Formats: sequence, structure tokens, C-alpha cells
Amino acid sequence: MYRSKNCQQLEFPDFYLPFSGHLNPENRWIALARLVPWDLAEEIYHAELCEDFGQPIVPARTALGALLIKERLGLTDRETVEAIQENPYLQFFVGLEEFTQERPFDASLMVDFRKRFGEKGIQRMAEAIALASLREAESPIDDAPQPPTDEENPPSSTQEASTDEHSQDKTNRGQLIADATCAPADIRYPTDVSLLNEAREKTDEILDELHLPLVGKAPRPRTYRIKARRAFVAFTKKKKPGFRAVRKAKKQQLGFLRRNFKAIDRLLEHPKALPLSRLSRRLYKNLLVVRELYRQQLEMFAKNSKRVDDRIVSISQPHVRPIKRGKAGRETEFGAKLSISVIDGFSFVDRLSWDNYNEGGDLIEQIETYRRRFGFYPESVHVDKIYRTRENRKFCKTHNIRMSGPPLGRPSKNVSAEDKRQAAIDEAIRNRVEGKFGEGKRRFGLGRVMAKLACTSTAQISLSFLVMNLEEALRRFFFAIVFLCSALSQQIFARQVVSINPPRQNWPRSHSIS
Repeated sequence: MYRSKNCQQLEFPDFYLPFSGHLNPENRWIALARLVPWDLAEEIYHAELCEDFGQPIVPARTALGALLIKERLGLTDRETVEAIQENPYLQFFVGLEEFTQERPFDASLMVDFRKRFGEKGIQRMAEAIALASLREAESPIDDAPQPPTDEENPPSSTQEASTDEHSQDKTNRGQLIADATCAPADIRYPTDVSLLNEAREKTDEILDELHLPLVGKAPRPRTYRIKARRAFVAFTKKKKPGFRAVRKAKKQQLGFLRRNFKAIDRLLEHPKALPLSRLSRRLYKNLLVVRELYRQQLEMFAKNSKRVDDRIVSISQPHVRPIKRGKAGRETEFGAKLSISVIDGFSFVDRLSWDNYNEGGDLIEQIETYRRRFGFYPESVHVDKIYRTRENRKFCKTHNIRMSGPPLGRPSKNVSAEDKRQAAIDEAIRNRVEGKFGEGKRRFGLGRVMAKLACTSTAQISLSFLVMNLEEALRRFFFAIVFLCSALSQQIFARQVVSINPPRQNWPRSHSIS
């Protein structure tokens, strides 16, 4: 049934507000606020600040809350500030005492928030959330029926971690899942010719800035910028340029760039030109980056090679490096490489680097970190082929840790059904870390890091795993509430049934109901 109603726009004073001055305590943002370690965030945020000097800054809860809102909802910095301005639940989450229609801070401060918390600080909070949730999972729920416990069961991980090292139980417990991935940066796909053309354009801008005091007094240095642009456009119009065409285009752009550097050096020696110290910070950084880029490209061109150490693939983000992954469709990615370990659904960032590295060498340190966190070694380690080296296998065998995957050597012709079943189970367990990568890249911005600076990019990557740990803790929080309510309702129902229908074995045999 459809009842017609007035579809015209309501007047603003007639719009009904359902809050009535109170927020819903079951709202997701209110529940999420209970899981964030605000005290630890306050400690990290004010670690390098002076208490009695300088202008007051934005509170730590507001700063961290804004970063969590941005990553959880997938917003930009400006959209995050607007969302907080419009939503009373978000204002409660960031620590405001009452609803206000004014902006809590300027959107440009989001960059300062990432810098102030930093990569290490955000990882500390992510680890604190995970350990706190695991500790609550081990503790019994009050007023709820508990399953029968075996006296031979080992104590919880948090109890093990709190005991002294000499009194720890040597029994291995738990599962450690480790893997590595790349968090691509927001850059275009780099080619040598396009990078050289962009570097030439940057030098043209620097030349114009240095020559600015000499306008009308001396001619501007000749740079052939129009000719260089036409040569680059003619090259880009070729659908599949061959080896000779690419090499010719690189030689042309290297020549144009070398000419621009000579003109810049002459202007820097001119007494009336703009001195190098007067250049803006952005132009000075571009000058340093394009000089190093020219050196690398000239070296590769002379050696007819495609590899050089610390290769620059973006002028605006010179810290980004090519990461060889060997994946189908994406042989090379450009961003930061990170190794993580997944323990009972929670993710821990163990290593984050802009340089490419072999993640197989991180496994021993990841296992030792697991022991420092929980007080014992894992029972099993689930990794892919690159981790199954002789050194890692020897370490796991020494500490009675089972490593997933087949043993080294020639595969056996006769594999038992039990071994096949165990291999399938191990592979299913290892897929959990791939699910974490997919969750981070689809929902929480790990698939394309939009931050531009090296420090803010690593902070944003760590923030993605912090939000994923919060989501996992929130799911467990709601599950615990549902389990507790279900257990209490079962107890109440059982008591009502007993009160209405007493046990029949207590009735007299001659008793009859009239």
C-alpha cells in the first residue's frame, strides 16, 4: 500500500530532530569510543611538546578521532572536517562536550596529526587495541554460563605474558600467520621518457624564477622548451614504440635537461640573478631531485641498463621505490613494502620500508616478537614458500614450532590422506592474511596511499591497520554483548520453566492433578 504525501521541500523550522538532547548509547561510534586507547594517544601526542610554552594545540582525542573517522569512512581531509561538523555522534567520538555547528579545526591540520602521532605511535596503539581485546577474550564473562573447563588446559596468553621469564610454561600455543605486501603510492606509472620530460619542465620553472630579477636587463637563457615538448608529444603518440625509438627519445630529453642545468649554473653565478637561498622550498627540493634523477638516467643510458640503486620513480615523491612482487598483472608496484603478522584476527605491522627486501628474513624476528608479546612461542607458523628457508626451518625445529608447507627435497610419491588434509587446513589458515590485505586495500585506503610525504604515508599505512584492529575489536565487543544477553535469557528461561514445572521425580507416585 502506498499513501500519498506532500513531496515538496519542507521548511527548515519544520524539520524534526529525533535526538531530544540525548544520543543513542548503542550507536557504533559510541561503542567504538570505548575501545580506543585515548590515554596512550595522549601520551604519544604530547611526547615532544612543552606544557608552559607556545600556543595550545588541538586535543589528542580530537586529532586521533579525526584520523580514525577519515580512514573508517574513506573520506578526504576536508570531507572529514565537514562530517564532524554535521554529525553529533562524530563530535562525541572526537571528544567535544556539546554539539556545535562550527568546525572543530582546519582541514590542513590533518597532516600535522599524522606527523605528530607518527608510524611508531600508531603501531603502538594498534598493538594495544589487539592485546586488550585478546585479554578480554581470555577472561570469563560474569553472570554467564561457562563451558566446562579442563584442568589440563594451558593458562591464557595474558597470564603467560605477565609471569616471570623463568616461570613461563614452555608449551607452544597459538598460530602465527606472516606475509608481506606493497602499499602503492598515488603516482602515475613511471617511464624513463616521461620522467625526463617532467624533470625538464621543472628546470624550466626554476630557470624562470632565477631569471626574474634580470627581466628587461638580460635575455633569458635559451632552453628549446617548445622543441622539447613537441619531441615528447610525438613520442607519446606512438602506440608501441620500439627499443630504438625509446632510446632516441631518452637521448633527446637527456640533452635538453643537460642544457637546462648548464643555464641554471650560469644564472647561479650571475651576481644580479636570484640567489639559490631565495628559491622556495618546493623549487629547491625539485632542483635536488631532478639532478639526482638526471644522474641515474644518464648512468642507465650509458650502461644500457634498466636498474640503478635507489631509483627515483616520482619527482614529487622521491622516497617511493619500485617493488618487485611477481603478481599476475602487476609485476612491479610503486610504494612501501610491509611485513605483517596476523594473530587471532588482529594484524601487527612488523616491518615497513620504502626499499625492496626479502621478507623471508623477517620470520625469526616475527616469532621472537610473538614470544615477547605473549610469553611463549607459537604452536604453528603459516607462511608461503619464500619463508620456508633452511635457516627458518632450523629455527622452528629448534623451538618445536610446526611450519606449514611441504618439507624440502624431492616431493614424496605417496602422500597420506592425513598429510593432505593438514596441508589443506594450513593453506586455509594462511588465507586469513590475504583477507587482511584485501580488507585494507578495498576499505581502508591501503590500495592507494594518498599521502605525499614519507612520514605521513607510513603513518597512514599504519593507521589502516589500526582501524582494522578496531573493527575486529568492535565485532568481538558486539558478539560478547549478544552472547551475554543470550546466556542471561537462557538462564531466566530455565528458571521460569523450573518454577512452572517442578521436576517430576520429586512428586509422589499417587499424586494426581485434578
